[in-house]
Amino acid sequence: MSQSDPHTPNVARMYDYLLGGKDNYAVDREAIDRLTDLIPEALPLARASRGFLQRAVRYVAQEGVEQFLDLGSGLPTQGNVHEVVPHAVVVYVDQDPIVAAHARGLLREEPRAVFVEDDLLDLDRTLADVSGFLDLSEPVAVLMVSMLHSFPAAKGPHGDPHAMVARLREALAPGSYLALSHTTSSGRQEGEAATDRSPEEIRAFFGDFELVPPGLVQAADWRPDRPRLVGGPLLPSYVLAGLARKP
Repeated sequence: MSQSDPHTPNVARMYDYLLGGKDNYAVDREAIDRLTDLIPEALPLARASRGFLQRAVRYVAQEGVEQFLDLGSGLPTQGNVHEVVPHAVVVYVDQDPIVAAHARGLLREEPRAVFVEDDLLDLDRTLADVSGFLDLSEPVAVLMVSMLHSFPAAKGPHGDPHAMVARLREALAPGSYLALSHTTSSGRQEGEAATDRSPEEIRAFFGDFELVPPGLVQAADWRPDRPRLVGGPLLPSYVLAGLARKP
């Protein structure tokens, strides 16, 4: 963590702590403890998204895809992609320089995983940078888990999230996959740093890609490893998730 600031909370390190990781500082842990006091569902929501990521990655790997592009990855820790599919080529992308410095250290001994620091809104540059590691003429699994709700509805001519994802889909080879999770409206407090979208708006990110059953569902309900308990507590804010294949 030589280039990290131990005195200022960092979202990626906070998320790492939320998932039970050790790549964080006391200031991150204190921030998460305050957050979960205010929003108790933060922990199960984070774990639901990470569980979806792992299950989607395993599914795609079983379908024969051996290249993974994780956009808005945060720190590559706690059961992340290269740990789930160690045989695959994995490229993590995030625009946070603190995350980049730490992630490169974490991946130093991982011959098939690499971290690229890029602005996700500059998709053309990102695709050019990752093409040195991925063969974009072959199927790639793109992961956009818990990241699209950080973008507002529009951010300039090149910043509309739906347009950005559409360009990304177009650049992928047939047989590629897109996995994403996204918060949907259900009582988030005004002013919180996320953009909730309706199920229809979230589904639109997949375009003409074919959704893998069960489709767009709560993250915890996407091909769970074990059935959810009947009558279990419902979360006041939901994370929807889905995986789709390019025909």
